[in-house]
Amino acid sequence: MKQSLKVLKGVWKLVVLFFLIILTFSYAMFQGGFVSWFLFYSFLPFALYGLFLVFYPFQRIEAVRSLSKHEFNAGEQLKVSIELERSIQFPLFFLVVEDCIDEKLNQFGMVNKSKTLMFPGFQKKLSYEYVLESLPRGEHIIPAIRLKTGDPLGLIEKEIIVKTEARFVVYPSYEELIYKPFENHYDQGMTASRERVQRDTSMAIGIREYQPGDRFSWINWKATAKRNDIMTKEFEQRQSHDVYIMMDCSPHRSFEAIVSFSASIMRAILRKGAQVGFLTSSADRAAFPIRGGETQQQQLFYHLAKVRDESAVSFDRVLETEKFLAQQNFNLMLVTGELTKALIEKAGYFSSRKGIVTIFLIKGKNDSSTELELALKSESSARGIRVVMIHDGNFSEAFSEVRKA
Repeated sequence: MKQSLKVLKGVWKLVVLFFLIILTFSYAMFQGGFVSWFLFYSFLPFALYGLFLVFYPFQRIEAVRSLSKHEFNAGEQLKVSIELERSIQFPLFFLVVEDCIDEKLNQFGMVNKSKTLMFPGFQKKLSYEYVLESLPRGEHIIPAIRLKTGDPLGLIEKEIIVKTEARFVVYPSYEELIYKPFENHYDQGMTASRERVQRDTSMAIGIREYQPGDRFSWINWKATAKRNDIMTKEFEQRQSHDVYIMMDCSPHRSFEAIVSFSASIMRAILRKGAQVGFLTSSADRAAFPIRGGETQQQQLFYHLAKVRDESAVSFDRVLETEKFLAQQNFNLMLVTGELTKALIEKAGYFSSRKGIVTIFLIKGKNDSSTELELALKSESSARGIRVVMIHDGNFSEAFSEVRKA
C-alpha cells in the first residue's frame, strides 16, 4: 500500500512538472514580451533537470558501511564510515544520507548523528563518517542506508534504501573488583562457609598412610612394598568457591546498574579462578550452569548485553520456583534493586539449607537507605542472610567487609 502511494505521488509530481512547463510556455506565447520569455527560459533549466532526474538510475548507487569494531563496552564510542559509489556522473543537487540505526539508539538521540546532507555534484565516489558517543548496552543492528535526492524546486524526489546490515554488541560496563568469599554469619557470630574440598589428582605431592575412604587407585604400591604398610598418594587439596548468581529482571530504574554490578561481580569471581552460574527470568528464563574460564565469561556477558527488565513476576516469586538451587552446593548471590520481606523469607529457605546467601541491594548514586530497608537488613541477618547495599559507581564496596575482617 505504501509503495503504491509512493508511486502515485511520483507520477502526480511529474504531471505537475509538465503542467508548469506548458503553463510558462503558453504564458510566453500569448503574453509575449521580455518578461514572459525570461520567466519561461529561467524555469526551463530546472524543469529539464527534473525530467532528467526522473530517468536517472538512482537505485544503482552502491553503499558500503564499515565499523571501527564490533564489540564494545557500554559508554564507549563507535566510529562508522560510509562509502558511496555511483555508476553515472549525473550532477546531483543534494544527497541526504541516513544510516538506519535501530530503535534503542534512536531513543538515546543518536538519529541526527547518523544523518547528513551532501552536495555531490559530478562526484562518483563519496564518503561520510559519523561517531556515536556513549553507546547503550545491547545487541544493535544497522540494517540499511537510506539515500534521498531531488531537484532544486522540490518537485521530483527520489529515495532508495540500500540494504547493508551491520551488527555490533555493546557489553555492560563493569568495575574492577577483588572477590573475597563471604563467610556465613548469624546474630551470634561468624561461622565458616561450606566449601567443598577437592583434590587435584593430576599431581601427587607426597605419600601417607592409608585412611578409610581413600580410593584404590591412590595406593602407592612401591612405597607399600618398602614399608610393608599400605601407603597412598597425597594430593594437593583446594577449596572451591562455586557461586550461583540470580539477577532481578523486574522493571526498575536501577536496572542498568544491576546489570553492570552483575557483570562486575561475575568477572571478579571468574578471574579469582572460581566457577560461577547465572540465572535471569525476564521475558524468558535463562540459566547458565556453573562453569569457569573465558568462554563462560563471554557467554554471560553476551547474555547481559541483551537482557531486559521485562519480568512479569516479582523476584521473590522467581526465587521460589527455582527449587533446584536448594540441592546444590554453592554460594547463592541475589542481585536486586528492591529489598522486600517476601524476598527475605524466600531467601531464608535457601539459607537454612545451604548456609550462604548474599543479597546485593543496588541503589542510585545519591540514594540513602530507608528505615524499611534497614529493618529488613536486620531481619535478614537474624536468618543468616547477608544484605550488602551497593551504590551505583561504588561497586568496590561489595567485599569491603570481607577485606576488613
